[in-house]
Amino acid sequence: MAKLLLFFFPMIVFAAGDLYTQGKKLYFSKGCNGCHGISAAGSAQYPALAYRRKAFLSHKLKEYRAKKGSTQLSQMMIPFAMGLSDREIDALTTFLGEYREGKSTYSPDMSNRGDGGS
Repeated sequence: MAKLLLFFFPMIVFAAGDLYTQGKKLYFSKGCNGCHGISAAGSAQYPALAYRRKAFLSHKLKEYRAKKGSTQLSQMMIPFAMGLSDREIDALTTFLGEYREGKSTYSPDMSNRGDGGS
């Protein structure tokens, strides 16, 4: 049994792909780029997501998935987050937290103040 598991384990890991790539695909297929931009740098109305802390992004997406939004802008996220699985949230937040596409002009906020207005 152990030999069988060792044989199939690399195939399972390879088939799953890495979380960053999965998150990138989800970001575009779920339409996140429509509001937050193709480089996740945000706009005047929508917050930047690139380089944000993974734990913060995960918390926010899970709150939206639970239909919790404190502002009108955050309530717009509820329909987008409702269908996300924990695995998809993990992939999206990995992509955004480790953003390495080299296109964003967003400078990460390393302070502990506020939640970025979302």
